[in-house]
Amino acid sequence: MDKEQNLLLNTIRELANARGIKEVNLENLRKNPDIPTDILNKYYQTEESLVCDILAEERKMFEVIFEDHDFDGYNDAIDILFTVIGEMAGKFLKLSPSVTLQYKDIYPEIYQKHLDARVEFIFRKIQVNLQKGIYEGFYRDDVSIELVARRYISRLLDLHDPDNFPPENFSIETMFKQMFESFVQSIATEKGLAYFEEKKKQAKLKNTM
Repeated sequence: MDKEQNLLLNTIRELANARGIKEVNLENLRKNPDIPTDILNKYYQTEESLVCDILAEERKMFEVIFEDHDFDGYNDAIDILFTVIGEMAGKFLKLSPSVTLQYKDIYPEIYQKHLDARVEFIFRKIQVNLQKGIYEGFYRDDVSIELVARRYISRLLDLHDPDNFPPENFSIETMFKQMFESFVQSIATEKGLAYFEEKKKQAKLKNTM
């Protein structure tokens, strides 16, 4: 995707987040003075292709967090997960805007493919983190990596459902922290729990400085 198309998509996503997805059908976009019609027509002739790219861009913004923080690199498992979860919590509404959930009913097949791709990406990353943590002695070696990863993903997807967790009633940051802490406590060794508690103290100290 070139810069021109990327800029167009970002403008459309911002419009959708501000006014809802009904504003981002091709007919309405062609009437919008902020959307260059020639560029829109250059890249999109169908609603389906536009929706696919909007959701793909959403996944990309999500995945870059893992890349930026070297999720598969040399830092320890808890430190990496601690940092990534903090980033996800702070950017949750941009990474998973509730407006795109509406595509689930309008374009169910496209949305399901988007969700499947996102779940598969998270699953691979959590698998790597679990394997790393077990090797480092932070996580127990008797846990089922697949079961734990699937359970974590299930809880993460629950946070995306505004019917279960209305954003006006629940703090995304608080829910992420509680979910993360529960996850670590369920699989950590004594060494891992001690290290995790130390990381929390450091984070609190940093926030008060």
